[in-house]
Amino acid sequence: MWIHIEEATVLGRGTRLLAGAMTLACMVLVGASAPSGFLSVRSLPADAATDVVPNRVMTWNICNPCEVSNVDRAAEIATYAPQVIGLQEACVRDVERIRDYLESLYGLVYHVEYGTVLRHRGRCGGVPWNPGAFGQALLSAAPMTDRVNVEYPDGGSEDRGYMAVTTLVDGQSVRVFNTHLAHRRQEAVRADQSGVLAADVARYDRAVVLGDFNAVPDAPELDRIWALATDTDPRCHPSPAGTCEPTTDWHSKFDYIFLRGFAPLEHRVQPSPYSDHHLVHTDLA
Repeated sequence: MWIHIEEATVLGRGTRLLAGAMTLACMVLVGASAPSGFLSVRSLPADAATDVVPNRVMTWNICNPCEVSNVDRAAEIATYAPQVIGLQEACVRDVERIRDYLESLYGLVYHVEYGTVLRHRGRCGGVPWNPGAFGQALLSAAPMTDRVNVEYPDGGSEDRGYMAVTTLVDGQSVRVFNTHLAHRRQEAVRADQSGVLAADVARYDRAVVLGDFNAVPDAPELDRIWALATDTDPRCHPSPAGTCEPTTDWHSKFDYIFLRGFAPLEHRVQPSPYSDHHLVHTDLA
């Protein structure tokens, strides 16, 4: 059972937040996205963003399959309200629900594009003849154009790829990439994958590259990316002397926001109880 909040004549985020608070008091049925079938809508912290931040971008591996509520995932995103959000390990059904909650509960309206690389019941559920679609997703407060979805020639132990769109960040047109490289001990595979990605990124003077690269900063497989762009963490670089803030529960930095033609204003890493990866976001100059 789903509860939809109608907003035909209601304008303004404050009223939408009131609707969310009323839902909190009544409890929300969120179906299969919650382990128990029932979950209360999580209120946002007092210092949460009040609207989309036009120069903010975020990357987050949301963890699938995981017993996590999409209501909580939406609340995590709404707290920081980025202009552009890159999600990895994203099931289309989950992203659809997250996007709906962002609008109905928090008044944040996003366009969405998908970079599906496989259909797999073990990842995203579904039925044998219609398993869930899995891969990357990009959400943007501005429309997105010229989407490409590329599967790497060698995905490693699981199909992997990247997607790219053109959209607006702080009112400026920019090419945004979102990727998820091969995991665990597949260094050679990741090196080939990052080479494919880097060849496309190099075509643009201004680009933002989001994703879970499954590699620490000084890993050789990231050399092609570092040659083109810098990470938004000002202390983080491929030199062993770099002090990079971890982005995972196992204290490694795997998640990056690489910039080409931009400079970061503020970089933040936010641990989350709803994934084994942290939310990484930055404001751009």
